[in-house]
Amino acid sequence: MTARRLVVAAAIVDDLDRPARLLAARRSRPAHLVGRWEFPGGKVDPGETAVEALHRELHEELGVRVELGAEVPGPDDGGWIITDRHVLRLWFATVVEGEPRPLVEHDDLRWLDRTSLLDVDWLDGDVRIVEELAGTLDPVDASR
Repeated sequence: MTARRLVVAAAIVDDLDRPARLLAARRSRPAHLVGRWEFPGGKVDPGETAVEALHRELHEELGVRVELGAEVPGPDDGGWIITDRHVLRLWFATVVEGEPRPLVEHDDLRWLDRTSLLDVDWLDGDVRIVEELAGTLDPVDASR
């Protein structure tokens, strides 16, 4: 079996210390993924570190710069197997420059809170990650 390709993504939250909302991105391509939701990110290019790739992808896809928080270690040797060909590394992040916009690969973005996290049709490989992250989100507080 060939090795899985490394992809990176961000769980973009409203606050790294007390996250209450998470940004989801809806795929606009390829055809078999259209309408499904995911964490923004993408493939690591040759010669790039995972962190460099993540910063590049978020700038290309959403037009933002982010501050990275902790990596979210997965159960699959520290990563998350998301397809038979891809393994994902995921970091918490918060936007420090720009307003997220769906520029490439996506046609919609949505901030989700703990109660709405599963209201969108997540990619199959992301569902267990979303379920894991649900417990890290603070309940919505109207005063925030």
